[in-house]
Amino acid sequence: MIKLTGIKKSFGKQEVLKGIDLTVEQGDVVAILGPSGSGKTTLLRCINYLERPNDGEVAIHQFKVDCKRASKQDIHTLRQKTAMVFQNYNLFKHKTALENVMEGLVIVQKLPKQKARELAVQALEKVGLGNKLNEYPSRLSGGQQQRVGIARALALNPEIILFDEPTSALDPELVGEVLAVIRKIAGEGITMIIVTHEMAFARDVASHVVFMDDGVVVEEGPPHQLFGTPKEERTRQFLKRSIQEWSYSI
Repeated sequence: MIKLTGIKKSFGKQEVLKGIDLTVEQGDVVAILGPSGSGKTTLLRCINYLERPNDGEVAIHQFKVDCKRASKQDIHTLRQKTAMVFQNYNLFKHKTALENVMEGLVIVQKLPKQKARELAVQALEKVGLGNKLNEYPSRLSGGQQQRVGIARALALNPEIILFDEPTSALDPELVGEVLAVIRKIAGEGITMIIVTHEMAFARDVASHVVFMDDGVVVEEGPPHQLFGTPKEERTRQFLKRSIQEWSYSI
């Protein structure tokens, strides 16, 4: 379980997160929705300290971090329990798919190279790239590069995987292959938090949906409730506009 309590984050005078409380149970797939600038990505980055929160507490199972007093060791331990999939892949261009996935296993987890290679191969096979082990990112499509990013996260065997809009940088025809991989992972019971603008995916795959706006959680609940009978007017406005845009793009 991951529990966020009173998470606040400001950049200068701009208050981006205004005290976020969120609980994610073991095996949950939580989709975070909201307009641009609502604080979704910042929240995700605060969970593993890519951004340092100004206040609040992050707890993963029994391990708790007071955001005001977090030590380097606290942050290191927290990051070992999480893995991040970025919207722009963040692959090393001079390393093959296999080497990209092995990197964290060797450098961070200090595994022997042979063991790291075995785990990396397994992860790449799981995302359908067992035949692309020795390809460099420049020879992979955007969808394939993102699947390497997902394999890199899976190989670390984290307690939770954080996805930051994993399809936003992809051409429309490549979105489906990445969503199919995430759907497969969700079916294996891996805990995930996914910032996404894919409404249909969130509705069909998530076990819990969170709608954020202006640095706060406006509403949250199971997909059938939030998409079917949202309680807040702001949620209804967002969903109505998003569904209209989605329908138009089809």
